[in-house]
Order: sequence, then structure tokens, then C-alpha cells
Amino acid sequence: MDVVALAGIGLLTGMTTVLFGFGGGFVAVPVVVWADAALGGDAMRVATATSAMVMVVNAGFATVVTPRQVLRALRGSGALLLLLAAGASAGAAAARLAPAGPVRWAFVAYVALTIVDLLLRPGFLRPRTRPEEAPGTPRPLPALLGAPVGAVAAFLGVGGSVMTVPAMRRAGHPMRVATALANPLTLAIALPATAVSLCGASVPAAADAHVHLAGLVDLRAASALLLGALPVIAVLRRRPPRIPDRTHAWAYVGLLAAVMVAMPLAA
Repeated sequence: MDVVALAGIGLLTGMTTVLFGFGGGFVAVPVVVWADAALGGDAMRVATATSAMVMVVNAGFATVVTPRQVLRALRGSGALLLLLAAGASAGAAAARLAPAGPVRWAFVAYVALTIVDLLLRPGFLRPRTRPEEAPGTPRPLPALLGAPVGAVAAFLGVGGSVMTVPAMRRAGHPMRVATALANPLTLAIALPATAVSLCGASVPAAADAHVHLAGLVDLRAASALLLGALPVIAVLRRRPPRIPDRTHAWAYVGLLAAVMVAMPLAA
């Protein structure tokens, strides 16, 4: 897969960053596995590390251009952000040591279980507030969610939005706000995960496969994905599309289903 193709797929990561809060992780992981298939079993480790790097830039840029009044919803979330970062450090370290095959199928299983949860459990496709709460009054996310969410997200290279967006949706936020707030939460996960991934030696097969790595990060793939993503983020944040809330929620589930199918095909 050449740089032009990767940049084209980067357009999609930019769209998912703005519309779904993914930061690119769910799109980037199967794409980099495909692009770096010559690395064999190490392709999954490189993909999760490269995904984290892409998410740092995408989520950071998307956060900067998000309206301040939206970001105010995260006031008082300092403990949550710290625990997300701590969990991400542990998850990224574990990903360096884990066998690639199980991690790949854990990724697929994780997405599949998430889809089932979103379809069957009330609160995402059919949002509702608790009887004792006033409509339109979102609840804060529990700080204790930070460590497990950060660890799983960094281990699989997914950025955490697949957990934080449904959690914020069930806390009472509309999809447009839940997806926007997912970006700063993703940044808290992706920064330490990327730092861990950049440290240490790259995989032995990288030189023979002509893959340019910094630690476990494929710099060529990351740069090409970002080349396509950043202009899209800038345009969509300036002129966000008006999508009905329920349609937005169903589109989120549909994208997860597409990624679940794509990941085994990337092998």
C-alpha cells in the first residue's frame, strides 16, 4: 500500500475523529496491519503503536478546534484524565509483550461485544434519563473508569472512544457532544501510549520489510494517514454536518461493524 492510498484512508480517519470521536484508532489499526503485513506477527504491535501516534495528533488537533463551551463539560475530570493516562501506560507496555495473534482476535471480540451492548442495552440508541434527574442534565463520568478504559484502549490501539462515547451518551450527552468530548479523553490515553511505544527497540523484521520504525511506530504510515486526516478535521470542525442524533448513533454502530469485518481481512 503506497503513501497515496494511506493518505486517502487518512481522510476517513479525519472524518471518524470529528463525527465519532475515534481519533483514527479503529480505522488505523486494520489499515496499518494491512500496510505492514510483511512484518508478519509483529504487524499488530506496530499497528497499535502507529495508531496511538495518529490519535495523538488527530485528537489533539480536534480538541484545539472544539468550542470551549463544549469542553467545559469535562471540568472536574482531572482524576479521570490521570487514571486514563496511567491505564494507557500499562496497556501499551503489555502490548509490547503480548503475542500478536491473540491481540488481533481480542480486537475483533472487543468490537463485537461493544456492538451487542449498544444494540441491546438501553441508553445509547434509545437514550433516557433516570427518573430523579432533570432531562438534559448530563452526569459526570466516574473517575474509576479511567484505569481500565485506558489500559484496554492502549493495549488494542483503539483510543478509548468506543467506551467513552457510549458512556457519555448514557450519561445524558447528545452524540455531537459525546463524540467531541471523546477527543480530549483519547488524547489522555494516546500520549502515554505513544511515549511507551517510541521507547525501546523496533521489531527485528522491520529492515528486511523496508518499514521505517521509531520504536514500534511506523513513521511513514503515520505521516501519510495524518496528511489525509488533518485537513478534513479542520474543515468539519469549522462546518460540522447536521446529523440527527439517532441517525448519528446508528452510524456509530455501523462503523464499528465495518471495522469488525475489516480486521480479519487485514491479516
